[in-house]
Amino acid sequence: MKKIFTIYIFFLFNCLTFAQSNDLWTSFPNKDTTLIGFKDKNGTIKIEPKFTGYTIARKFENIIAVTEEEKGNWKSYYLTKQGKIVGRDSLYVFDNGPDCENEGFIRFTDRKTDKMGIFDSRGKIAIPAQYNALTKVRNGMITVLKDAEKQQDGEHFFWKGGKEFLIDINNKILIENFTQNDDLNFYSLEKSKTPSQDPTRDSFLGVDGEYYSFLNFDKEFKHWLQNSLLKDLSKTNLEKHSFDKIIYWKEPDGWSDAPKTKFINQNYTYLKLKLQELKNPKTDYFISSDGLNQFIFESEEYDIYFNNCNESKDWIYPTMDIVINPKNKTDRGQDHFEFLRTENGYKLISVSSRVNNLK
Repeated sequence: MKKIFTIYIFFLFNCLTFAQSNDLWTSFPNKDTTLIGFKDKNGTIKIEPKFTGYTIARKFENIIAVTEEEKGNWKSYYLTKQGKIVGRDSLYVFDNGPDCENEGFIRFTDRKTDKMGIFDSRGKIAIPAQYNALTKVRNGMITVLKDAEKQQDGEHFFWKGGKEFLIDINNKILIENFTQNDDLNFYSLEKSKTPSQDPTRDSFLGVDGEYYSFLNFDKEFKHWLQNSLLKDLSKTNLEKHSFDKIIYWKEPDGWSDAPKTKFINQNYTYLKLKLQELKNPKTDYFISSDGLNQFIFESEEYDIYFNNCNESKDWIYPTMDIVINPKNKTDRGQDHFEFLRTENGYKLISVSSRVNNLK
């Protein structure tokens, strides 16, 4: 029997012991809500409101990106909890928002070279700015792109060519020719002498001669869907695989919510019939992955699925949306069944029907 080394939290505890902090500071606004500051868990003000613009962090754990106005000029930088300022005018910005700390690390951009690197929680450079692009740190690992060329397409740019690698937080290459894949769960890493035989895993040969395998969210969900949900569409099993509260769309009210037992009891006929359609190979449907919508899922029970900047942690808690197209191609609308990956497996969390007959 081959020996498999299962590694969870691969590098995290070795390199981040200094980054752990139970004293989360939370943001608060000034009287006219134009500026924000931070206070500790006891309500003691640690930073008077002075930040605006790109200061999107709601919680201050170790290091955050901030912007403030000074004498009519804007300045941006990274700030550690100890008050250290680093990376002036070097914020990494994507989709109109700066980066948010993950595992005690935060990305930055060197404006002179247009290359990216990573600061640790103390504001020291953990990864030098030598890459065209890199991901957040996930389980102590980062996917990076190097030696690519920047191409312009109208108002947008993209990278062409280059090489992709999987590295660790010490800038050591783990896997060469590693293509970025948002479907991989980096917290499920297993290392072995041979490729994994698990059909829900993707395996990659590392530079050390061993195979690194990761759960693939898409494969994991489809396997779960066929073997855990569709085989038993009873009320009991639907409840077992549902979130405590289900969000649903209802005209003319918009998004509403109901306890899962109540929702399933009132809509069981619809739920069973639509999900049964997925067993038919002729059914026109597809599955897309995303993250939890912070504008819909706003209450406290969803907090663990968002980071300190209220961004969905889709790199570990993705949503899988089953979209069913109507049988009659001339009909409009689609049926949506959204499932959230939780610590206890995938859970049905929202439903919308094209005929709006949900109760």
